[in-house]
Amino acid sequence: VQFVESGGGLVQPGGSLRLSCVASGFTFRTYTMSWYRQAPGKERELVATIRFPGGSTDYAESVKGRFIISRDNVKNTVYLQMNSLKPEDTAVYFCKAPRLKDYWGQGTQVTVSS
Repeated sequence: VQFVESGGGLVQPGGSLRLSCVASGFTFRTYTMSWYRQAPGKERELVATIRFPGGSTDYAESVKGRFIISRDNVKNTVYLQMNSLKPEDTAVYFCKAPRLKDYWGQGTQVTVSS
């Protein structure tokens, strides 16, 4: 099992980024997928989830209306479109299949700063 996140970077407040996570080693299309983030000195928190089956989505209150999670089951990829970014969104972002408890990627750093 492997998760490879990408797309992070430095962006000004109000800007946008699109994160990608390519998954391998399991039947991606049959798993619920989530994005998490961890800011310096803080606990890792759940940001967004896209469920299997059905494809319904859930978001943390802090990102609702600004972030969109989606997936491409052909490419084994889950995305996180992040809009109207705020300095408090600064963190390392990770994707994960919640059922696969022991597996995490290396994450991608998102820094929101002017």
